[in-house]
Amino acid sequence: MAVGGENKKKASEPAPPEAPSMMEQLVPEITTHALSYLDYTSLCRLSMTNSAMRRAANDDGAWKSLYHKDFTVEQGTINPPNGWKAYYAATKAIINLNAEFYNIIREGSLPAMSRFWLNADYVKCIHATGEFCTGYNAVMESWGLLFNWGQDGGQGIAFQIRDVRVRVLDEVAWVNMKANVDVDPVLFHVTNVYELWNGRWYMVHHHSSLMADPAPHNMFG
Repeated sequence: MAVGGENKKKASEPAPPEAPSMMEQLVPEITTHALSYLDYTSLCRLSMTNSAMRRAANDDGAWKSLYHKDFTVEQGTINPPNGWKAYYAATKAIINLNAEFYNIIREGSLPAMSRFWLNADYVKCIHATGEFCTGYNAVMESWGLLFNWGQDGGQGIAFQIRDVRVRVLDEVAWVNMKANVDVDPVLFHVTNVYELWNGRWYMVHHHSSLMADPAPHNMFG
């Protein structure tokens, strides 16, 4: 009787779950790989379709791939505390802010430039001429002189920028790039630093210097 009861009990036990197939195990990797081909707009649109796609579009690996594709692979070893999606958004915001800086220079607008900088004694500006300015008032005075010196006087200067690299921390961000004026082939190394105050980013440091001539020179002249 006990034996029959034991057999009956064993027969009623559910079968162990089947191990997932290799294809099922590969689905997350396949999904992430497929999402890595989407651009920023497409990935955002995908996240608004349904819950399954929202989970897929918020995958940290997909945003890391998109960051490396759109910006740089230099930061592949970092681990953003709020995830790659938030880091992508922060980086994009700083790039847009940095582009606004050059739009202000192009327009030659001193009022806009005065709002762009943090009004603080410790802000610094080093122009490509080598002029060094420290403190908000001195920095604004230097930009006023630059705009008056610009093309036809009172106008701004059109810069083209490239090789933009951004690093964003909680309350500070810096941007490195190369810049040149219009079609002038002379290139400058530029570093811009921003600080976050009351939810808004302000420039606190600008440094522009002429790039060294890559052509070889005789060290004795």
